[in-house]
Amino acid sequence: MKTIKHLIFSLILFTTQLSFAAPQPPNIIVILADDLGYGDLHHDGGLPPTPHCDRLAAEGMQFTDAHTTSSVCTPTRYGILTGRYNWRSPLKKSVLFGLDTPLIPSSRLTLPAFLKQQNYHTAIVGKWHLGLGWQKLPNGETRQAKSGETKGKGWDIDYSKKVSGGPTALGFDQSYIIPASLDMFPYVYLKNDKATQEATVTKAFFRPGPSGADFEAINCLRDFARESRDYIATRTGEKNKPFFLYLPLTSPHTPIVPSEAWQGKSGIGDYGDFLMETDWVVGEVLAELDKQQVADNTMVIFVTDNGCSPAAKIPDLVAQGHQPNGALRGHKADIYEGGHRVPFIVRWPGTVKAGSSFDQTICTSDIFATVADINGKLKTLPANVAEDSFSLLPALTGKSNDQAIRPFTIHHSINGSFAIRKGKWKLALCPGSGGWSEPKPNKALKDLTLPNVQLFDLEADLGEQHNLQGKHPEMVKELVNELAAAINEGRTTKGPRQSNDGYPNTFPKRVLSEFPVLAEKE
Repeated sequence: MKTIKHLIFSLILFTTQLSFAAPQPPNIIVILADDLGYGDLHHDGGLPPTPHCDRLAAEGMQFTDAHTTSSVCTPTRYGILTGRYNWRSPLKKSVLFGLDTPLIPSSRLTLPAFLKQQNYHTAIVGKWHLGLGWQKLPNGETRQAKSGETKGKGWDIDYSKKVSGGPTALGFDQSYIIPASLDMFPYVYLKNDKATQEATVTKAFFRPGPSGADFEAINCLRDFARESRDYIATRTGEKNKPFFLYLPLTSPHTPIVPSEAWQGKSGIGDYGDFLMETDWVVGEVLAELDKQQVADNTMVIFVTDNGCSPAAKIPDLVAQGHQPNGALRGHKADIYEGGHRVPFIVRWPGTVKAGSSFDQTICTSDIFATVADINGKLKTLPANVAEDSFSLLPALTGKSNDQAIRPFTIHHSINGSFAIRKGKWKLALCPGSGGWSEPKPNKALKDLTLPNVQLFDLEADLGEQHNLQGKHPEMVKELVNELAAAINEGRTTKGPRQSNDGYPNTFPKRVLSEFPVLAEKE
């Protein structure tokens, strides 16, 4: 009788413990489009249909004042995976190329490495663009293309060997990537750090260089969609192990190559067609989540790495009634809003209210802290991790109470120009665009009629047409001091001071002359 009573008691205790056990954290999918602008999606005013991104917005939350850490590719990707501003890294301006060495050291705790610690399985499918440690052929050997001309660099690489410093070194359990942008050689897929096919011929998707014989840019989106669906299907069988999928797409970045099924569908040319095919990949991911019946416990984030590029022929698109960057000034590479204000959508059924929106300024670096918060680990992150990442969980759960998520946000352009945003005010620490739109840096810096800095009231002037720096010197001073402190403290979150990987000496001399507080301290 005692044995039966003991068994009954044990069963009740076990059942009680189960009922109070913490629910399994959600699967997490981050879809990162490439050069997709603030006004490109149909629900944001874009002309081409984008039903799957529209579905995400209808079923989730739109962040209407979301920004990337940089207005170009590599630095934004750095910020997402580290939760740290890109200009703290060794890369102070521009981007990496396909043969460049790894930007993120294996000693830094990345988002996927953190999630592995939380019992997640982690994977990347898509564009890497953070540098790889290619292995060279012995004795300085350089090979020739097996057929056709031999062009570009990278013929001294041993494509049969694994790269170092890539995805699996930084926390991904598995990977299926291309090295950099789709217009940067070498043109090969790498699966778990090893090329799936050796580069034996020259191909040119803008830049001619070594390529796998079967590699074609036009196939990438379909390949990424297939690999993503396969991953979701495989991981769903692991009931007690959530998964993290990072899906950085290659579109609608150049080369703008919609596949045959999408050609002519948008009515506004190849860019619109490619935009629709990009949306189709999102639909494939959502379809697999529905098929595997895991959509309700999966947080899907859709965002892009910077604004639309002039390579899309923006004036032609605007003439047809499509504004890829909306009403924003500038485009990819710029310090103006068109360079770094982007679509940012989060769907998490049962947690995020469908059809909701959030209008505070946020940043792509905030994904790290948000994920840490969801897993109950935000307060225990090491001091040298996610130094510029703020949790969006209060916003996602409707518990922000209008409290500011971020004290301020720092922006960065392709030439290393800075801007700082606080509330309605934005101060650009340069006289021009800092990028590819007019006034371009070289021209602007020589034009002494232009003020050294630009102060905009974005509530009244979203198009950044009226420089108010002369009318509000006190605000200029305040923002300059905030920026200087943020640089020198090595972080913008609370915690002990951290070190940057070198001081960002990219301020124009005329800016430093007026604001010496921004100069590197001795």
